[in-house]
Amino acid sequence: MQYQRICVLGLGYIGLPTASTFATQGLQVVGVDINPQVINTLRNGGLHIHEPGLRTLVQAALVSGNLTIADRPQPADAFIIAVPTPFLEDKKADMSFVISAAESILPVLQPGNLVMLESTSPPRTTVDLVAPILEHSGLAAGPDFHLAYTPERVLPGQILRELIENARVIGGIDRASAEAGRDLYTIFVRGQIILTDATTAEMVKLMENTYRDVNIAVANEFSRLADRFGVDVWEAIQIANLHPRVKILKPGPGVGGHCIGVDPWFLVEAASDLAQLISAARQVNDSQPEFVEQLVRRALSVGNSSEGLTGKRIALLGLAYKPDVDDLRESPAIELARRLKAAGAEVSAFEPVKPAAQVPGVRTLPGLEETVRVADLIVLLVLHSSFLNLVPAQVAGLTPARLVVDAVNGFDRQTWESAGFRIFCLGNGKNNR
Repeated sequence: MQYQRICVLGLGYIGLPTASTFATQGLQVVGVDINPQVINTLRNGGLHIHEPGLRTLVQAALVSGNLTIADRPQPADAFIIAVPTPFLEDKKADMSFVISAAESILPVLQPGNLVMLESTSPPRTTVDLVAPILEHSGLAAGPDFHLAYTPERVLPGQILRELIENARVIGGIDRASAEAGRDLYTIFVRGQIILTDATTAEMVKLMENTYRDVNIAVANEFSRLADRFGVDVWEAIQIANLHPRVKILKPGPGVGGHCIGVDPWFLVEAASDLAQLISAARQVNDSQPEFVEQLVRRALSVGNSSEGLTGKRIALLGLAYKPDVDDLRESPAIELARRLKAAGAEVSAFEPVKPAAQVPGVRTLPGLEETVRVADLIVLLVLHSSFLNLVPAQVAGLTPARLVVDAVNGFDRQTWESAGFRIFCLGNGKNNR
């Protein structure tokens, strides 16, 4: 198939880079979002998300005239649905954005069009949810229009490169739909394009992130065991990984982001009787902020008979779910902040990649000095580059705090202790007593 005009629904971390990349390849692209603030920001030359190189790409696409911003779909050869699929309080997928996006296409869907779903979704979403909605147009999925699923498989911080270079999986409701999807993404994808059916493609994405989640859960559980047994988990992992068939991941305060901390629940929802290991891993990772909270309590109780947090001034370094990105979705750092606040602590936080971030109940500040100025304890939660470059002696001059909880093994113990701090590192049972 040949494509001249496409419509991308959802201008977030995936939709905006995708729309802009197609536009810089010469296609006419309509980027659609229902958030008026997003629309106004983009139309005024701004950017509502942080991703290296994205501002230059978006501006080039807009200046060329190939990318236009709208609040509703317009006629096109292909439609790409790239809207969020968060989960609800009961850990079930919230498909309302996908449903609304599919319904919004109905007035402009024409015979021969291609509809691509990119939003991460539970198995059979394409065939059992999206296809019936689109068929309300009077057209049949397959005979009259093509329908396929392709998962995004990119890493925040490297989205623009991986969008082009990573392998792309395209699953169609029939072979013709898969081939139509291949023809579309061949326009800019340099990686291998693999064709399959829609449900397999949905499953592939969920399997990839679930595999990582389960392996992180093992590392987090190892950190708890090491703490109990008086072992330094970081040393133990380093030694264990010398085995040629072992690759244990790093523990931390939990799992965040819109993928790894969310996608496994889609499998649990779809088949809870079968996904028992997956469910257990999710529970381990979701409860890791509680384990960090207990470490905070232990650190504050040193030389003090009370382990209570009421009135304790705790400074958190980092709120993002991973280093050097501004994405706070499902961040375990924010969950820890909420827990500390609920326990009576006075919580301040500094997120250098997104200094204007707002977290209810938490005092977010624009700089390190303001954040630690009156702290009793400092907690390192994210391995941002700027935190790794901190000079302990200089930090000591900014704060009365001499206790540090390191949840990511980012601070050199000897250097910090030489500057007068006591370090409590997650999973280091040798030194946390």
